[in-house]
Amino acid sequence: MSNRTGLILDFGGVLTTPLLPAVLAFEQREGLPQGACLTALYKDDEGVRITSDLERGAVSQTEWNDFAGKMLGVSPDNLMGRIFGDLRPEPLLINAAAAARRAGIKVGILSNSVGLAPWDLYDGFELERLYDVVVISEQHLMRKPDPSLFEITLKLMDLPAEQCIFVDDTEAYVQAAEQLGLAGVHNQDPKQTVAALSELLGVDLTAS
Repeated sequence: MSNRTGLILDFGGVLTTPLLPAVLAFEQREGLPQGACLTALYKDDEGVRITSDLERGAVSQTEWNDFAGKMLGVSPDNLMGRIFGDLRPEPLLINAAAAARRAGIKVGILSNSVGLAPWDLYDGFELERLYDVVVISEQHLMRKPDPSLFEITLKLMDLPAEQCIFVDDTEAYVQAAEQLGLAGVHNQDPKQTVAALSELLGVDLTAS
């Protein structure tokens, strides 16, 4: 197999620090029991539905904030921004992406949206300048793991699935990509992810 020529990256939890520590820090600041957000928003059927709707652009971030605020018993004011306020850029993967592009590899972003206003998760990351393709789920009215969203991304990359690698911190989304023929990397540790990508791409992505 020749070295692949395309790299598609999730955003939150890949180009940023992990999501869970940020959520746990929010719970602590708000005086909530540990795991309150997971229980209210990812284990409750209505919470799962509205979060999925947010990712597909069917509800606004403000509507989600209102719902989640009631579920958690906290103020809805900029709630998404407060929950993820501790997220920071992940330099190892940001630098690896830049090294891949310098080596002639196309690099795209495929991210499930959390809404773009009033809080913009992507602010300051210069996605349009630093990456060849940027696909934010709400702008296409669908969400990962919908195969159609991966297919849109591949079309914009102008590459077949077999030439691309997909990186995500959610294993189910990596598996969805693999079913379409992409090589998948489940990001759990940035150093391990960069090493895996270097091998798959045939490029040392640790080089400055």
